[in-house]
Amino acid sequence: MNILVTGGAGYIGSHTCVELLAAEHNVVVIDNLSNSKKCALDRVSALAERNLSFVEGDIRNRETLNRLFAMNNFDAVIHFAGLKAVGESTEIPLEYYDNNVGGTLTLIKCMQKYGVKTLVFSSSCTVYGDPQTVPVVEDSPRSATNPYGWSKLMIERILEDFHSANSDWSVTLLRYFNPVGAHVSGQIGEDPRGIPNNLVPYIAQVAAGKLESLRIFGNDYPTPDGTGIRDYIHVVDLAEGHLAALQTHSEQPGLHTFNLGTGRGISVLEMHAAFEKACGKSIPFQFADRRPGDIAATYADCSKATKALNWVAKRTLLEMTADTWRWQQQNPDGYTD
Repeated sequence: MNILVTGGAGYIGSHTCVELLAAEHNVVVIDNLSNSKKCALDRVSALAERNLSFVEGDIRNRETLNRLFAMNNFDAVIHFAGLKAVGESTEIPLEYYDNNVGGTLTLIKCMQKYGVKTLVFSSSCTVYGDPQTVPVVEDSPRSATNPYGWSKLMIERILEDFHSANSDWSVTLLRYFNPVGAHVSGQIGEDPRGIPNNLVPYIAQVAAGKLESLRIFGNDYPTPDGTGIRDYIHVVDLAEGHLAALQTHSEQPGLHTFNLGTGRGISVLEMHAAFEKACGKSIPFQFADRRPGDIAATYADCSKATKALNWVAKRTLLEMTADTWRWQQQNPDGYTD
C-alpha cells in the first residue's frame, strides 16, 4: 500500500515507519519538524533498508496537502501529527486546539477530496480522563483533564460524526497509553527538545548526567507507593499495533477503536527502580507538587486489540528501560544532522 504518515519524523511515527517499510509498504512522510528532525528518517531508511519520501510541511496548510495528495495515489493515512505534552497544553491551550484539531480537520477534508478512505488516528488514553475504574476498556466513559486530552477527545468525536455520515470509510482510533523505549539498534528513539516533559527520557538524562535530579510530581496519590501509575508500552510494540490495525482494517469499512497498552500499571517509583537496574547506577530524585492535569492511575484492558488485530505487547519493562538507556548512551545529544 501507499501510506501517508503525518508526523512521521516524530518518536512514534519514526518507529512506525520502520515497521511499515519492513512490511514492504511505500511510505511518504509529512512533518513540519517542530518537534523532530529530518535525520531520524534517514536512520529509519537505513534500518529498514528501504527508502521513504519526505515532505517538510504543516498539515494545517491546505495548499501543501493538496499538492501532496495530487502527486501521490495514497491508499491510507496514519495520522500522528500533533502537539503532545500534557503540562505544556495547560500553558498554551490555543496552540494545542489549533494544531491538533485544526490540522485534523484540514487533513480529513483533503482525504475526502482525493477519495482516500482509510485513516488510522493516533489517539490517547487521556480521552478516559481520570477513570473511575481500571483497567479501562474501549467503552469506558470518556472525558479529559487537560487541553491535550480534550484535543484528542474532540478529534475522536469529529471522526465518529464524520464516519456516521460516510460509512464507506475505515476509521481506526488507537488509544495508546505511555510509549517508552527505543529501537533495539539504538539508532532511533525519543528526542525531546529542551527539558523532557515525559518521565522516562527525563530519567535517562539524569542517569547520563545531563540533568541533576529526577523530579517526581506527587507522592500523595491514592496508589500503593503514592506516585502516579501508568501503563508503559514499548514504542516498537506500539508501532506494530499501528501496522496491525492498518493491515486488518484497510479494506474493512467501519469505525474501529482499540486500546494499545500492556494491561499492567507501573508506578513512577517502580519505573525509577527499573531504570536504575538497566543502567547500573543510582539515580537521584526528589518529590515535587502534583502537576495540573495529572491523574492518579490508568492502565488498559487490551483484550479487544488482541482478539481483533492478533496483536499483543510483548516487550518487558526491562527491555523498555534497557533500550532507552542504549539510545541515550549512543545519542547523548539526541539526533545530530
